Amino acid sequence: MSAEPVPLPSTPNTNLGSSYTSSDSSSLPLWDKVTTWVAQNKPVVYTIAGVTVVVSLGGVAYYLSGSRRSDAVAQDTKRLSKKERRKAKQEKERGTDQASGRSAPEVSQPTARAATVESDPLDGIPQIDESSIESLSDEADKIQDRREFSTKLKIAGNKAYGDKDYNKAIGLYGKAILCKPDPIFYSNRAACYNALGSWEKVVEDTTAAINIDSEYVKALNRRANAYEHLKKYSEALMDYTASCIIDQFRNDQSAQSVERLLKLVAEAKGKIILAQKEKKLPSPTFVTNYLHSFRPKPPPSGLEQTADLDEQSGKGQLRAGLVAMEKGTGEGYETAAAAFDRALELNELDEHKGFAYNMRGTFRYLRGENNDALEDLTKSVEINPALTQSYIKRASMHLELGHRDAAANDFEQAMAQQADDPDIYYHRAQLHFILNEFAEAAKDYQKSIDLDRDFIFSHIQLGVTQYKMGSIASSMATFRRCIKNFDKVPDVYNYYGELLLDQQKYQEAVEKFDTAVEMEKQTKPLGMNVLPLINKALALFQWKQDFQEAEKLCQKALIIDPECDIAVATMAQLLLQQGKVTEALRYFERAAELSRTEGEIVNALSYAEATRTQLEVQQKYPQLTERLQAMGGNIGGAAMR
Repeated sequence: MSAEPVPLPSTPNTNLGSSYTSSDSSSLPLWDKVTTWVAQNKPVVYTIAGVTVVVSLGGVAYYLSGSRRSDAVAQDTKRLSKKERRKAKQEKERGTDQASGRSAPEVSQPTARAATVESDPLDGIPQIDESSIESLSDEADKIQDRREFSTKLKIAGNKAYGDKDYNKAIGLYGKAILCKPDPIFYSNRAACYNALGSWEKVVEDTTAAINIDSEYVKALNRRANAYEHLKKYSEALMDYTASCIIDQFRNDQSAQSVERLLKLVAEAKGKIILAQKEKKLPSPTFVTNYLHSFRPKPPPSGLEQTADLDEQSGKGQLRAGLVAMEKGTGEGYETAAAAFDRALELNELDEHKGFAYNMRGTFRYLRGENNDALEDLTKSVEINPALTQSYIKRASMHLELGHRDAAANDFEQAMAQQADDPDIYYHRAQLHFILNEFAEAAKDYQKSIDLDRDFIFSHIQLGVTQYKMGSIASSMATFRRCIKNFDKVPDVYNYYGELLLDQQKYQEAVEKFDTAVEMEKQTKPLGMNVLPLINKALALFQWKQDFQEAEKLCQKALIIDPECDIAVATMAQLLLQQGKVTEALRYFERAAELSRTEGEIVNALSYAEATRTQLEVQQKYPQLTERLQAMGGNIGGAAMR
C-alpha cells in the first residue's frame, strides 16, 4: 500500500462514514443517499462534494456542480448565433478576472465627442474638488458639463491604471465621482485599491457602487474578494452567491469561489464547535451498529454473571460494563462507559487488564477522544498481544485519521496473532471498500464468511460490494440467500431494501423496510435500530413525494433515538424540499451538533451555511426571488449523483 495518507469521506457516520467498522456500512453514505433521492425529483438539493447551486420549488438556490453548469451553458450555446457565441466566450474569459477582483477598470464605448480628445483627456477640465464642483449648478448645460468631465476623468483614470500609477488613478476616479457618483467609477477606484492591497478601501468603494446598482456583478465579485482577504468569509460567501444568482450561474470562477468559501466558513465554525463540544457518546443507533460490527463473544473467563465478584472491585466494574452494554440503550451505553472508566481506576484486574483497556478505548473512541483511545488500545495489545480486536479497532482509528499504512500494519499484526479470526478479514474488507477497492474487499468478505458463515454482516457487505462492482444479479442472489438463511434478522431486509430502492423498485423496497421495522420492534423494543424507519421515509418521498408520511417516520425515529444524526439530516432535507428553509436550517445545525468528528461537523455545517446564505441573499435581494423561481425549470431537472 502507498505511504500517502488517504483521507476518509467526510460524511456523517451512517454507513461509510468516518468509522468504517460500523455494521451498517453496507448502505450508502447519508449525504449520498439524500442527494440521490433529491436528485430524482424536480426540487434539486446541493451536494457538498460538488458544491453547488440549485433551485428548489420554493425559490431557494444552491450551488451547481461544475459539470451541471457546463451542460447548461452548452445547451444555451447551441441556440446562439456565431457572433453571440463569440461574445459569450469573451464575457466568460473576462469573468475569471472579475471573480478574483483583478479585472481592469471598465471602459465605456467612446462617444464621437470624446473620441476627438486623444492626446490628453484632461484638456478643458477645470480644477475639480468638493468646493469647485458646487459652481457647476444643476442647470441643464452644467449637468452636461459634469457628465463630460466625469467621462474624461474616467478615461484618464483608466490610462493611469493601465500604467500602474494607481494612486494617480485613485485621484482621477475620485474627481469623476465628484462630477457624477457613478457605480462604475466607484468600482474602478476599488480596482486600484485592490491592486494596492487596501482591502478596507475596496470594500468601501464597492459598497458604494452596489448601493447605487444592487446587481452590479463586477462590484460584488470585487467586494467578495476583498472580504476574503480580510477573512470575513461569511460576507464574501454572501457576495459571491448573489453574484452567481444574478449572473445565472454562468461564471465558473464565482461558483468555485462559493465552493471554497462554503468550506472555509464551515471549517472555521467547525473548529469552534469541536473545541467546545462535550465529549459524549453518539446515538444508541450509532453505538449499536459499531459494536455489532464485531462478532459476539462470551465474556472472558472469570467475568461471567455467575462469577463471585465484588461489584466495587475493578473486575466487578468490568463485568458491570459488559452487562450494561447488552441492554443496547443510550442509558445502558453510558453506564457501560462509566463502568469501564471506573474499572481501570480501581485496578486489580489481573489477567483482564488488557481487555479493560480494550473496552475503555472502545468507548473513548465512540466519544470522539481519539488520542486517548489510541493510547488505551496500544496498552491493550502491549499487555495482551492476543487481543486481535484491539488491533482491528486501532486500525479503524488510523484509517479515520488518514493513516492507511498504519491501519494496514495493524491488520498484519492481528493476523500474526490469530490468522483465522474472521473479524480481521471483515474489517480489512471495510478498509478496501472505503478506498473503492471492491475486488479486494469482496475477497476479504468471502474469507470472513468461509471462516464463520453465521455472521450476517459479512454476507450483507459482500452483497453490497457485488452491487458496487456492477454485478447486480450476483448481489440480488446474495441477498436472497441471506433472507433464506437469516430470515429473522432485520438488517437483511433493511439493506436489501436499500438496494431495491436504488433500482427504483419502490413497492418491494417499502415492503422490506416494513418487515425490518416490525422485526426491530419485536426483538429490540427498547433499543430498536431506526434506520429502516428513515429508509422508508426516503422511499416514500422518492416514490410518492409523500412529505407528510416521510416527516412522521423521521419524527418517530427521533422519538426513539433523539441523537440520531441520520434522522436529523433527513428531516432537514425533507423540510428543505417543502420550502421550509428556516426549519431546515435548524435541523442542519442540529446535525452538526450531533456529528462526532471534525469532517462530519464541517459537512453538516456546509449544508447549514449554504441554506443560511441563500436565506440572507433573498432577504437582501428580494428582487432575485422571482428570477430564481424562473430558473428552477431549467436547472432543476437534471439528476445529481
